[in-house]
Amino acid sequence: MPHGPLSLPARLCLLAWDAARPTATARLSDLVRAGALTELAQRGLLTDEDGIATPVDLDAAAGDAVLDGLLELVRESCPHSWRTWVTLRARVTLDAVREQLVAEGWLRAEKKRVLGVFPSVEYALERVAVVDALREETRQVLLGPSPVPGVSERDAAVAALAAAADLLGQDLAAREQRVEELTERAGAASPGLARIVREVRAAVSAALAASASP
Repeated sequence: MPHGPLSLPARLCLLAWDAARPTATARLSDLVRAGALTELAQRGLLTDEDGIATPVDLDAAAGDAVLDGLLELVRESCPHSWRTWVTLRARVTLDAVREQLVAEGWLRAEKKRVLGVFPSVEYALERVAVVDALREETRQVLLGPSPVPGVSERDAAVAALAAAADLLGQDLAAREQRVEELTERAGAASPGLARIVREVRAAVSAALAASASP
């Protein structure tokens, strides 16, 4: 995919931008946070210690404002599991990603007032054609026919998390094996990384199921 400069949380945020199927803020927050956790783990900045998301180095940085913001939050907080971090204060990461995408020209921020009194910000997608292409490329990764070993670890992570959030509107029951293979591919860089990706993916799926419950 020719979208390397975009971080995983930014790519997932854009993938979720579908006017025909609006994504609730809470669900989007969880997905974006899952992407940020996954990228920090893939970069070796977060590791797993007995199921706890743990910073590897107290001074290391990702060089990305969104990722570094989350890394600092993890450092300053009590220890939590990966699943907990997917939802805990996830709106902070979503807000940071939106600000980043506005600054880079992917989104447009429109200030409004709710009931004519309360200030609010709505976001509109600017590069619609590019995001449509990103969505189609992710769908191809998810559905095949390219062999999973030929998929990059970043693209595999995006597809696996997008599937967990049901972003692409596909019947994935028959693709469960493919999603699992993509999860393994996303964590191929180091031992235990696939388990981390699996944990955050499960948390996204659980949050989606909870939001759909009456």
